[in-house]
Amino acid sequence: MDAPRTVAAGRTASPTTARLINDRLALQLLQSEGALTAGQLKTLTGLSRPTVADLVERLQEAGLIAVVGESGAQRRGPNARLYGIVADRAHLVGLDLRTHSVTVAVADLLGEVRAERTVPIGPDDTPDAAVAAALAGLDKALAAAGAPHPHTIAVGAPGLVDPATGRLGGTDWVPSWHVALVGELRARRAVPVLLENEVNLAAIAEQRDGAARDHDTFVLLWLGHGTGAAVVLDGTLRRGASGGTGEIGFLPVPGTAALPSASGCDGGFHSLAGSAAICALAAQHGLPAEAVAGPAAADAPSPDTDAPPAEAVVRAAVAAGDAGAAFLDALAARIALGVAAVCAVLDPGCVVLGGEIGSGGGEGLAGRVAGHLARLSPLRTDVRAGALGGRAVLRGAVLAARDAAQNELFPPGG
Repeated sequence: MDAPRTVAAGRTASPTTARLINDRLALQLLQSEGALTAGQLKTLTGLSRPTVADLVERLQEAGLIAVVGESGAQRRGPNARLYGIVADRAHLVGLDLRTHSVTVAVADLLGEVRAERTVPIGPDDTPDAAVAAALAGLDKALAAAGAPHPHTIAVGAPGLVDPATGRLGGTDWVPSWHVALVGELRARRAVPVLLENEVNLAAIAEQRDGAARDHDTFVLLWLGHGTGAAVVLDGTLRRGASGGTGEIGFLPVPGTAALPSASGCDGGFHSLAGSAAICALAAQHGLPAEAVAGPAAADAPSPDTDAPPAEAVVRAAVAAGDAGAAFLDALAARIALGVAAVCAVLDPGCVVLGGEIGSGGGEGLAGRVAGHLARLSPLRTDVRAGALGGRAVLRGAVLAARDAAQNELFPPGG
């Protein structure tokens, strides 16, 4: 057997802890690499053949892995069997709460989505009606996925999430049905319910599956109905003392008619880069929102998509080529003000323009922002377009639920 692993200076792991570490390492490899043979696990982990055989047997008995095929090796034997994680061992739920909708995704233990459903919430719906509709949508998604009993639920919502209590703060900024829904989920489901700020979840998704996969330090600037930011430093999401890290909508910036206040971000960066402000800027450049987003494009979203009207405006400007260039450059100058402030404090080296608008603007908008930023800041910063758009929140919720479930099912040891 392998000698116990050293887990800290002057301290060695007990045999039990060493087994937990080895099991988790093997499971992480099976998650990231897909099905592997025992021989491949031996090579990738550096463990001895007997230790790998023991952990494979242990994980099979726990129902976490199973034989999923054969490697095609010339000589058949135990090492030719391919082992994979039993994806149906647990089902996970991710929810993306918006002002006028909730989207539910049900995924397996590998994070593969098995069912998804979006439920519109009418502007005149009572909180009780909104909660009932959301819960009904969740039940239908679970039934479609064949998962009546989810293992973990993760919810992405706008607003402050207190890191100490896991509850929404600043609730006068968010729809009351959001708070009520989280409470009902925690009361009705005998499973962990994680609550996280929506932009933080989007950052997790962009780091795992999107534009920031090669960076462990970056800032995600969310551009949707409103503005927000998520900060990841050395691979760790930073939330702040009250969960307010990244509330960039409140950032005082030049070019607004007033200053933000404790009760609202009008006058802050939101007034320059929120959806309504972008639509107004487009109109000044001869790109009225009504021309591309329909007559209801003020700042009231479609109940079916909850997409910010400015997304269509920005996409239209990109498609218009030279005709949209002046508007995109003016928008980039505004966005660069917020990015420059973030860079002056954090120097992240990479800023991802996320959300529907950041993704819709693509690398053309990101390049323009980078150009303006270079004139405002001496700090070298890579500015990128988000790869996942508005779906980043839902994907981040699924990933957060998967992490929580795996931390329970795959004990980290130590």
